Amino acid sequence: MEREIFKRSKILFDKLIPYGFKKTDENYVISKNILDDSFKIEVMISSDGTVVGKIYDLSFGDEYVNYRIEEQTGEFVNTIRALFEEFLIDIRTNCAITNYFVFDQTNRIVKLIIDKYHDEPEFPWDDSTEDGIFRNPNNAKWYALIMTINKNKLDGEDREVEVLNLKLDENKIPDLIKKKGFYRAYHMNKKKWITILLDDTVSDDEIMEYVTESHAFTESAHEWIIPANPKYYDVINCFNDTDTIRWKQSNNLTIGDTVYLYIASPYSAIFYKCKVVKVNIPHQYKDKNIKMSKVMEIKLVKRYKPDEFTFTKLNEYGIRAIRGPRSVPKELEKELSK
Repeated sequence: MEREIFKRSKILFDKLIPYGFKKTDENYVISKNILDDSFKIEVMISSDGTVVGKIYDLSFGDEYVNYRIEEQTGEFVNTIRALFEEFLIDIRTNCAITNYFVFDQTNRIVKLIIDKYHDEPEFPWDDSTEDGIFRNPNNAKWYALIMTINKNKLDGEDREVEVLNLKLDENKIPDLIKKKGFYRAYHMNKKKWITILLDDTVSDDEIMEYVTESHAFTESAHEWIIPANPKYYDVINCFNDTDTIRWKQSNNLTIGDTVYLYIASPYSAIFYKCKVVKVNIPHQYKDKNIKMSKVMEIKLVKRYKPDEFTFTKLNEYGIRAIRGPRSVPKELEKELSK
């Protein structure tokens, strides 16, 4: 009962003595008489925050335990049980703060997510109250799942752990699972999601980097036309040996956005459709033609024939100039996606 009531709480030790607890050795103890002083509740909180309660029958001086037996449902035992729970809940209300989860790192990560996105965790399953999700309120898409599982489901070690599932670029997952604290996604799509152990094996800062990336997948994707000058970069052959390249990033682009590379004169046409798979990569560069401080990774999705979406064709959809990243008109989106 104590564990259930305090399982998402952290004891504030400076609140105990003002509440009425007395310090004895390494423990804090408080007692309260109930039922016309015929019974006494005694609650002890140890230095690690463990809460243990007992009830004594003062008429006989013995510990009373029937209230802990689920099969005992009589009026008297139910009254004792209710008074005990009421006392524990009052202690929790006045001497503890709510922690959504058990592990310290899990609660730190939850606080960082709340501070950054103002999203509270949800616990949508009645039969699994220790598993919580974070979702983008704009579209209800999940970007994080926290679960309590036995670690033997990950690597064979028999102990209870809390883990975080995140959606990441599927190209980086094979390398991540080679690192300590990272595993193939438990209970999720293993190509697109990853499981991270929440026991301080991985730093808070690194985990939050991946939370940011996972959250970006829930943001509404946009489509952009981006100019590319073949005089400065061999954009014609950039995808010959790879399907992923780095490109100068505009502030407005996010993971999941679609990018159409428009090759300037003498071609003057859209050549490639790409997806943004990574953003905000630091990259300092400057010459007489270009200056950049960060780049993004874009992955090839489709090639177009040079005469398919020429500048003349784009004019039909209201595009008169392409000097920087610009959004794609809806009607043109439909044509480009055919």
